[in-house]
Amino acid sequence: MAFWLRSLGLHFRPHLGRRMESFLGGVLLILWLQVDWVKSQKIEQNSEALNIQEGKTATLTCNYTNYSPAYLQWYRQDPGRGPVFLLLIRENEKEKRKERLKVTFDTTLKQSLFHITASQPADSATYLCALD
Repeated sequence: MAFWLRSLGLHFRPHLGRRMESFLGGVLLILWLQVDWVKSQKIEQNSEALNIQEGKTATLTCNYTNYSPAYLQWYRQDPGRGPVFLLLIRENEKEKRKERLKVTFDTTLKQSLFHITASQPADSATYLCALD
């Protein structure tokens, strides 16, 4: 069985609370553009959608430019819901794991890789990387 994963690069501060999730949905693009303009930072993620065979490892890439963030975060967003925090990795860490998830952070390449091992249809979602 194959399923898809979607990834997008967005800038935002994650610790605003659950009440703000619906508000964020309406203004996220504006905030993203403002942060992108102020920091002159660009985030690029690999293809917008990935087709993954069940049981295989899915890998999403997040590339950034111009400055080295103190940490990088990954989120999962299901349709019609706000982003849910998955993992945070600091600039001095090379790798972080949580269950079937693994994140690497290479400040030299200015890149983070997000791996989901033993992929399942329930993993279908939008995955976001955020810098701070």
